[in-house]
Amino acid sequence: MVASGVSLYLGAALAVGLFGILPPSLVAWFRVSGAAVMLLLLARPKPAAFVGRPGLRAALYGLATLTMNVAFYEAIARIPMGTVVAIEFLGPVLVAAWGSRSARDWIALVLAGVGVLTLSGAAISDSAVGVACALAAGGAWAAYILLGSRMANGSPIGVGFFWAGLLTAPLAWSLWPSALSPTVSMAGMIAGLALLSAAIPYSLDQKVLRIAGPSVFALLQAILPVVAAVVGAVALGQWLSVAEVIGIGLVVCAVALRR
Repeated sequence: MVASGVSLYLGAALAVGLFGILPPSLVAWFRVSGAAVMLLLLARPKPAAFVGRPGLRAALYGLATLTMNVAFYEAIARIPMGTVVAIEFLGPVLVAAWGSRSARDWIALVLAGVGVLTLSGAAISDSAVGVACALAAGGAWAAYILLGSRMANGSPIGVGFFWAGLLTAPLAWSLWPSALSPTVSMAGMIAGLALLSAAIPYSLDQKVLRIAGPSVFALLQAILPVVAAVVGAVALGQWLSVAEVIGIGLVVCAVALRR
């Protein structure tokens, strides 16, 4: 999960460079579609994986993943990333609560929730659209976890990304700036974004889901703000405040308690 988070947020740092030339939703589409190409070339799934029940299951997973990415990028384009992370964590925390069976689980969930809110500063934005996008990202994140647990049983995630990219290609095409011409450097950034932000972390997520199951996986994702804080400090110079350090401590305690 830590390796997944490092790759994810290095890719997010790379995405910042694309926001100035491409709409956030289009960057998210390239992220998922580029990962589909990479994963399909590596896994080479059989044609049967694209149709029938396996194909439908993969398509739903891919669409949930793409929706999560689009909503997240649109949200951070309008309100601070810390606020977005805090709001969207309602999704995985809800999944973890759904699967809990003891008071210890609930205490861990409360600690994780408080830690994430403290880490993000628990700021309230004036942008209703940004908040709505963050909530949508949280809902899609919950669907990603639940659908991903079924994908972990053997369905290639590249098939899901393929269907998501294909089904939404007309929308992506309409978002391309008419005056913009593709360049080699842009293609390189998109390839790097797809590799770091989708292909690597989502493949690692499948490993974790097979080991831990959806409920524990949802709680372990509370590690991501910790990793994001470290990557942000090193790559973007976003150093931690006292409140953020306290938030990290609460999240780590929650994960230790749940394990």
